Amino acid sequence: MRGWNGSPYRGRSSTRRPGEHTVTEHAERLDGIARGWDEAAEGYEAYYVPRFAPWVEVAVRAIAGALPEGPVLVPCCGTFPELDVLIEYIGDREIVGIDLSAGMVRLATERAARHPRVSVIQGDASTLDPAWTGRCAAVVSVFGLQQLPEPDHAIASWAAALRPGGRLSVVYWPGTTEPDGPFARLAALLDPHDDSWESSLVPALTAQGTVLDRDDNPSFRMTHPDAATFFDAHTLSGPLRPLATSRGRSFITALRTAFLHRSPTGEWHHHPQARHLIAHKP
Repeated sequence: MRGWNGSPYRGRSSTRRPGEHTVTEHAERLDGIARGWDEAAEGYEAYYVPRFAPWVEVAVRAIAGALPEGPVLVPCCGTFPELDVLIEYIGDREIVGIDLSAGMVRLATERAARHPRVSVIQGDASTLDPAWTGRCAAVVSVFGLQQLPEPDHAIASWAAALRPGGRLSVVYWPGTTEPDGPFARLAALLDPHDDSWESSLVPALTAQGTVLDRDDNPSFRMTHPDAATFFDAHTLSGPLRPLATSRGRSFITALRTAFLHRSPTGEWHHHPQARHLIAHKP
């Protein structure tokens, strides 16, 4: 499960600091995310996977090279677009994808079927099973972290999975991705974001004994046929599907009208900026 930071499950304003959600709240939010992505999986594969491909390439390339023994873990793998790039860069190695959404796991399993050393697990990638601790040669995740209820806890869990010499490469959508464009204009119509969790990511990594190698902001051109196509994809097959499901058709219809009123006509190009964290375990 993956997407833009406008998700209702990562974007609502809150007075709580990361780590302060109750167990029940955490479970309810994960359930809502999973159900939304179950409904969106096929549309996401068709619309967003090609558009997010440059960021996937950057994330995987960051772990290429000599790695220790052990599997490569892909938490929040979605439909597993990382897989073909991973095989290109790291060759014949065990690769495991984890995602909470049954719909995403179904498509990921289809993608992995021709690779005997690749498996997909339906499970909670926000807190890895302790059995992964210290086992992995690398952890790669693209556009899943910002969807999770407690991203700092998730990235700490992923860092803990690394064995000595292992590498971590995580790309996510930060709170501000562009000064103007479809992401920015839609975000302006939704509740304000609480993005205080972003400042806790690097401390969460270093607390697990990893060393931060790079913290940068890859940006690539993205194109949408028009504003209406973008909005429909975002709400039917993208990060706002859980919001559409929970708030209903009348809310989405009103939001669509307001968004199109603020949007240009014709083909829409923009250059959203992600955040990319690269670290290693000494």
